[in-house]
Amino acid sequence: MTAENRARRTGLTVVAIVLSAITVFPVLWMATSSLKPRDSVTDGRLIPREVTFDNFVYVFTEVPFARYMWNSFFISAVITLAALLFHSMAAYALARLRFPGREAIFLSIFATLLVSAPVVLIPLFLVAKELNLLDSYAGLIIPAIFNAFGIFLLRQFYLGFPREIEEAAIVDGAGHWRIYWSIVLPMSKPILAALTVFFFLANWNAFVWPLVATSSEELTVVQLGIASFQTQYASSWNYILAAATVAALPMLALFFAFQRQIVESIKTSGMKS
Repeated sequence: MTAENRARRTGLTVVAIVLSAITVFPVLWMATSSLKPRDSVTDGRLIPREVTFDNFVYVFTEVPFARYMWNSFFISAVITLAALLFHSMAAYALARLRFPGREAIFLSIFATLLVSAPVVLIPLFLVAKELNLLDSYAGLIIPAIFNAFGIFLLRQFYLGFPREIEEAAIVDGAGHWRIYWSIVLPMSKPILAALTVFFFLANWNAFVWPLVATSSEELTVVQLGIASFQTQYASSWNYILAAATVAALPMLALFFAFQRQIVESIKTSGMKS
């Protein structure tokens, strides 16, 4: 390795460390501040002078925060499982099956990525109202299942899938469904693991649609619960930060558990046609 390459690598390493520190600092500040008493939560110190767990006790005893977390977990898990199943079937069909209008259908699906969520919020609300889906788990789950990004990413992955394996299965008498279920799906674990994190994270952090579609406290999700803390306890940042820390822990654990699969999916899902 030449001196120029070493200098370039050292520079990139320093930049990566700085960017990582900038990214991690807000999370670290949130976690440490959640352990501070109310009168010192805004003192600007990263390391608290006095550590207390009363903020977390209050969050789980005075507010049904465990119910909020369960709602978010249940909704996110159901959406993720349904999305992975339907998206993988649609992506495999668009990548492997030959039928009239295949490219037009894919382009139509891909074009929805250009439409922002606020544009479809009112039409989606009206449709959900007509179908009596408002203020229910179904109303929170069904509209969130479709995701063009998931179909696109899976299709790109399947386009690079070895055809020889599928041809060998066809020779043995397997149909498209058998090939999909017994061969393609098990070999799609890296990309499915990455999409699991993406889908679960997106729905765990959902705020606008649950705010519009629900009014019952029994259906309150964790992000709406944190928002209610900000309105009820405007000056009690110790409670707000404790709730935010608890809500962030499952996502951090999920990301660290599947970070290798996320990197592999990015490397193996390049633009193919």
